[in-house]
Amino acid sequence: MTQTRNHLIGLLLGAEEDWPAAFEALLERVGPITSDDGVTHHLTAERLTIEPFDLRQPVRTELVIDRLAHWYYHPREWLKKAALVDGTYLLNSPFTFQSMEKHSAYCALMRLGLKVPETWLVPYKNPVDNVRWAYTSAKYNQPFDLKQIANKLGYPMYMKPFDGGGWRGVSRIDDEADLVKAYDESGEMLMHLQATVDYEHFARALSIGPETMVMDFRPEQPMHNRYAVSYDFLTPSAGRQAAAISRIVNAMFGWEFNSAEMLVRGDDVYPIDYANACPDVAVTSLHYYFPWAIKALVRWSAYCLVTGRRGRVDLEMQRYFDVADRDDLTDEQKLEAYLGLADEYFETDAYWAWCDTHLPHLDAAVLEWVQSDAFDSLLRATVVTTYPAHERDKFMAHFGGLVRMWVRDETARLGIA
Repeated sequence: MTQTRNHLIGLLLGAEEDWPAAFEALLERVGPITSDDGVTHHLTAERLTIEPFDLRQPVRTELVIDRLAHWYYHPREWLKKAALVDGTYLLNSPFTFQSMEKHSAYCALMRLGLKVPETWLVPYKNPVDNVRWAYTSAKYNQPFDLKQIANKLGYPMYMKPFDGGGWRGVSRIDDEADLVKAYDESGEMLMHLQATVDYEHFARALSIGPETMVMDFRPEQPMHNRYAVSYDFLTPSAGRQAAAISRIVNAMFGWEFNSAEMLVRGDDVYPIDYANACPDVAVTSLHYYFPWAIKALVRWSAYCLVTGRRGRVDLEMQRYFDVADRDDLTDEQKLEAYLGLADEYFETDAYWAWCDTHLPHLDAAVLEWVQSDAFDSLLRATVVTTYPAHERDKFMAHFGGLVRMWVRDETARLGIA
């Protein structure tokens, strides 16, 4: 008698419609997967609702893709319960994103010897909402000269919240007037001052499980034009570092759906943001890269569920620091050792072998879907909800052209006549 197993993927969403619809459509095209032990696995997705919950009530969803809990605390606590009590696999871990924010990522990468720009943490501008603030501040807070710190870092620099997210509160500081204004406006946000780098490229790496796409990012452009479709825009060494470091930090912190930002000059890569609990995967942002992102998310989710991969709550960061402390390794050798630990965490070789065996049809299925009326409807619906009526035709042509470019390149990559 054939054994079957049903797996439910939960989508914990905010205001997004485009990528969830794409994920659901592609998951349907995966079809049943028969594992090596003869069990046939069926994967479905469900959009999760928010409601009171009993801490002992079993959770039906085996894996949750979380896009909400970094700011909405009720579902965050539900996710913690699901992981601790029911063993639910989480993309991403609320445990580490709550405690290991941008600041912690900087510290960890510095500890690994990577080129994080010079960074200072400065106290709050305004008192926090706590009755003990005045006493603590009067007795223990040391006076400091913000301008003196800025002079040590050198202008221009950036002021940004220690926990980051969505470019909230980020200011370019060109002189003392900018410094004072930005600090005065920071209010109760805890801020970093960070030196800038004379860079050639601003790169953003989106990592999903063991897969990484390094993209040419232009932050000065409007959102629809920030991701340039660029081939080989980094040197081979810088490109390898950018992809490797993104996966390394994800494996260290247990983040499996995360984007990383870095400044690149020649072969030198400078990490500036490695903690994005809700990375950008909108079709109106990623356009050309959108099919890859959703396909990678489907692949990794399927792999984790069918193989029974267990989510991790505990971290093993000391293994990375043990490599960092070795005097017999060059920087390049350390990076390779870190990447080896990351590939061990993501089961990279086993993942790709499993995909070749059980999802050989997915590439062609995604290519077919992106050329279908269903995808065109998804894109049009997203454009309608994103842009005013007089701009919609322009943006349909813009995104449609970029997606057709992906179709051309993917057709060539797959060798389809």
